[in-house]
Amino acid sequence: MASQVTNYKCPACSGPLHFTGGKLQCDYCGSTFTVEDIEARMAEADSQAAKAFAERPQESGQWDASQMGSDWGAEAENLRVYNCPSCGAELLCDAATAATSCPYCGNHAIVPGQFAGALKPDLVLPFQLEKDAAVKALKRHYQGKAFLPKSFKDENHVQEIKGVYVPFWLFDGMAQAAAEYNATQVSVHQEGDYEVTTTRHFQIRRSGDVSFEKVPVDASKRMPDDLMDSIEPYDYKDLRPFTTACLPGFLADRYDVSVQDCSARADERCRNSALAMLRDTVQGYDTCVPTSENVRLHRGRVRYALMPVWLLSTQWKGKNFLFAMNGQTGKLVGDLPMSWKKFWITFGAIAVGLSAVITVIANLL
Repeated sequence: MASQVTNYKCPACSGPLHFTGGKLQCDYCGSTFTVEDIEARMAEADSQAAKAFAERPQESGQWDASQMGSDWGAEAENLRVYNCPSCGAELLCDAATAATSCPYCGNHAIVPGQFAGALKPDLVLPFQLEKDAAVKALKRHYQGKAFLPKSFKDENHVQEIKGVYVPFWLFDGMAQAAAEYNATQVSVHQEGDYEVTTTRHFQIRRSGDVSFEKVPVDASKRMPDDLMDSIEPYDYKDLRPFTTACLPGFLADRYDVSVQDCSARADERCRNSALAMLRDTVQGYDTCVPTSENVRLHRGRVRYALMPVWLLSTQWKGKNFLFAMNGQTGKLVGDLPMSWKKFWITFGAIAVGLSAVITVIANLL
């Protein structure tokens, strides 16, 4: 597996390129290039770089875990060290990291070996929203949160948001679903002095076939499943065949959860969706209780894709907080901490005010 770090440089001034607005733009001279143009220009350079790397001594390439020393302990198994192609600095990365940036020169670095062979994604959905949009969305999320700690509203903190391509498996398949329900219709009418309630009982059967396409399941151990589910849906019209030209300027991970390990979640999502669709066909009843449900799933094609997510991960008083925003649609989710100091100060002020009002009213009486 290749392990060299490469980057896309501007053909005009050799400055670093980053992906924005469907094109690659130079951070220095402002030149823009299409993905196809850069891919054509870099194909030969990548081939030459891979050949040169294969001929280099081991010391100048990737370090394996045994070369990192015993001080790293068990963590060394999941760490890799690469050389930045622009300034030569050593980049320490997680084993699943596929695109990163150099903290010294800002170079957007890609690790092609992470996307080689079976590890290469089939599809990528490019970022549609820039960092400014993510920052504004996060600030809107903060608005009206009176008890939010001040550190969370700090401008420097908000600017820490990062764009990440998260690995997903996209499942196709078909479900054969059948269900039975006990339903009732209740009517009330007046007979003289009496109000009569009539309850009619029905046994309802429903069955049908449902096709599914591109059911997403995130394939990263680091991403909470509920958070990734919450920022859906994605609009698949922007999916395109994978190219590393979409990665510069963003972080990226390759999958570290297999198709087999993700298939149960995909099956559960398909099963729940099929039963919900059957249930939605039962209309005009006051109550509807399922008595039996059966779903047979037939799995189809599975594709590997990278999806755009803006992330802010931070800690407050020893607890981790993670915010995620769909990099295509702007949907944002995340929990916020509560400053109990602010709460009790506000509560105390309200209590004092109420006490004063009650005292005045009591004196008037």
